[in-house]
Amino acid sequence: MITSIQGTLAAATPLQATVELNGLGYEVNIPVTTAEKLPATGAQVKLHTLVIYREDAQTLYGFATPEERDFFRLMIENVTGIGPKSALNIMSRLSLPLLEGAIRDGDVATLAKSPGIGKKTAERLVVELRTKVGATAAFAPAGAAPSAASAPGDHRLRDAVLALAALGYKTADADATVRQAALALGPAATTEQLIKKSLGR
Repeated sequence: MITSIQGTLAAATPLQATVELNGLGYEVNIPVTTAEKLPATGAQVKLHTLVIYREDAQTLYGFATPEERDFFRLMIENVTGIGPKSALNIMSRLSLPLLEGAIRDGDVATLAKSPGIGKKTAERLVVELRTKVGATAAFAPAGAAPSAASAPGDHRLRDAVLALAALGYKTADADATVRQAALALGPAATTEQLIKKSLGR
């Protein structure tokens, strides 16, 4: 199984990246949340991958972190009605910390706002994954630096999103804004700094 790919980023769109390695170009389907973290074209990139085999095709899916890849696999293997395309849509709409938090809290309304995901599918996500989402969270030991600005288990991002939502932002819009703030400020940013950056202060 191909669990990761590292090479030169030849091209990228919000939902696809082409990675060149040893003279071959690999087409990798990615969520928007991974596309946001890609380097400039021509730079080195590493994606954590999952290959899905079908009778007529084999498709490569890539993610910025192993935890995001594992969550993608968790959805398609455990939730009836969630295939790779639906799972990619969900992960394009919301960051992993917010997704895991919504599932743990039974927040069907937030999950149902993802494209192609209705209330019944959102309810299945909660029922099937509520006891499993902790397995994908990477809680770092005290004093350890997070590996990425949006590392799963990092409550700063979720707290910032909830704060913006309380101010009237739509949850998905708040999530996208906070993700951009996290990328700009880096992994050491506090919840307060993320909120201020998101509000343009």
